[in-house]
Amino acid sequence: MKKATLISALFIISASVLVISCGKDKPVTSESNEVLTTTDGKIYAVDTLNSKAEWKGFKVVKSDNTSHIGTLKFESGEVTVKDNKLESGQFVIDMTSIKNDDLTDSESNGKLIGHLKSADFFDTEKFPTASFEITKISEAPAGGDYNTILDGNLTLKGITKPATFNANVKLKDGELSIATEPKDINRDEFGIVFQMPAAEGLIKNEINVQMKVKAIEKK
Repeated sequence: MKKATLISALFIISASVLVISCGKDKPVTSESNEVLTTTDGKIYAVDTLNSKAEWKGFKVVKSDNTSHIGTLKFESGEVTVKDNKLESGQFVIDMTSIKNDDLTDSESNGKLIGHLKSADFFDTEKFPTASFEITKISEAPAGGDYNTILDGNLTLKGITKPATFNANVKLKDGELSIATEPKDINRDEFGIVFQMPAAEGLIKNEINVQMKVKAIEKK
């Protein structure tokens, strides 16, 4: 009887692990902020053709020869606006769209993109999207370069962590724009731990990210 019970327990545990591991783009771990924003207001849809996230990666010694820059496309997203103020927002980034802008040699460019999409980095086959959900919106201190502070939950490679971006938010003629300050994201926190041999130059743990979003009011 004890043996049968043990086998049954192992079966249940194994089945649970299988269900979790088969789900794509589901958070493996989550350390998130409480959502304090509201969805009461007009809905604006992200203009995916005119929105993008820009990224920069560096080796420990920064130079033009030891850094890479590129872009990512937005897959979808919506924001809520009430009384001409941003109330909430959710954005989904297509990680399979990752592009490099500094390597002009097509072979080198292709190798880099292939490596970035692999399990060493973003594992886009298993985690094809990343996301950012705004959880709190605050007015930035006067006199600075940005007018808004966006607190939120950033999910990358199945791991959710709190993240804060300074941003400029503008609303005009039915179009809302959000341009965040370039921000360093610690890739180690999202399970991206690949490292080059020291002789080839160590890669910095920080990935610099900037979001440039345009959203159009839904009629």
